[in-house]
Amino acid sequence: MALKVAQRAHIPPFHVMEFVAAAIAQEQATGDVIHLEVGQPSTGAPEPALARARGVMGEPRLMGYTPACGTDELRDGVARLYVDRHQLSIDRREVIITSGASGACVLALLAAFDVGDRVGVTEPGYPCYRQMISALGMTAVPIRAESATGFRLTEALLDSTTAQTGPLDGLIIASPANPTGTVYDAAQLSAITEWCARGGVRLVADEIYHGITFGDPVPSARQFSPDSIVIGSFSKYFSMTGWRLGWLLAPEELVEPIDRLSQNLYLCPGALAQHVGRAALDCTDELDRHVERYRTNRDVLLNAFAQLGIGETAPSDGAFYLYGAVDHWGLDSSELCQRWLREIGVAVTPGIDFDPVDGRRWARWSFAGSTESVTEGARRLVGWAKGA
Repeated sequence: MALKVAQRAHIPPFHVMEFVAAAIAQEQATGDVIHLEVGQPSTGAPEPALARARGVMGEPRLMGYTPACGTDELRDGVARLYVDRHQLSIDRREVIITSGASGACVLALLAAFDVGDRVGVTEPGYPCYRQMISALGMTAVPIRAESATGFRLTEALLDSTTAQTGPLDGLIIASPANPTGTVYDAAQLSAITEWCARGGVRLVADEIYHGITFGDPVPSARQFSPDSIVIGSFSKYFSMTGWRLGWLLAPEELVEPIDRLSQNLYLCPGALAQHVGRAALDCTDELDRHVERYRTNRDVLLNAFAQLGIGETAPSDGAFYLYGAVDHWGLDSSELCQRWLREIGVAVTPGIDFDPVDGRRWARWSFAGSTESVTEGARRLVGWAKGA
């Protein structure tokens, strides 16, 4: 008799990773693929942080288990980050170091919500929110945001959604957002947190792209709501994707529950990554130069969009993505992205992950790579369009 597979394991795949695998396979076969499909900086961890890694690897006392919520040094460093960026005083106890921002999201969901609770998610948005919520026995409630409003949630949209589908227990928002680059300014974020407070809705704010913005400074949800859970990451601004290091800011009542969950689920984040992360916090000059490169890369792609006839786009005020409608070619975005990879060696992500309803009209370009690579990718795409 066949043994069962748990229902929670039947969540949909993260299709981005399938395109990453296809791009890597073609690159290995041909030696020529431009990677615009994955949100990974082409740069690694800052050099002083790598020097710290080399220094601690030979010291066994520094490479063992750490406290479940992270080392005091790293927690203090992250708390200081909020002073520098937002003039916020954060107690070290509220800072929980995690095994990546994904680990932070799992801990937040487990601590704040029960099986059957309803958690709102933006569409288009990061698909793993939906999948995590589903795998943990909760219900993901899609909230359809429109390109005309920059894919932002508003109080009116939240009211209309809950009037139709029922009340929410939680809400996840991202600023800057993947795939759209959407940013909430202070007034917009304040309105969202006030709406949550009125309805007893726990807000989870994904702020993993903080530091990568191209306009005014981006506010944190913690500035407006001490009850919100804020998620951060060393992967994006700090260029430390493979180190799998993140954090969350926990409201007082969730500090101990999240600590216990972390102890039992993860023991602790990797010790080496924590030492590297603490050193990376002091490398903002180097990291800010990466952000200037992203700005240049974004402009290169936007110029190409004009030639490609891509007129309907998301704001791209932060993060390192462009999200644009590609249906004017008369192709499903998955088929279009497969053709680009096969015919011109350019890997772009179709929108099906981010938007189950309308994603076949859209695609996402990452401009996290080198300017040379992004420029070459844009050149190939424009050439393809002229010959199509």
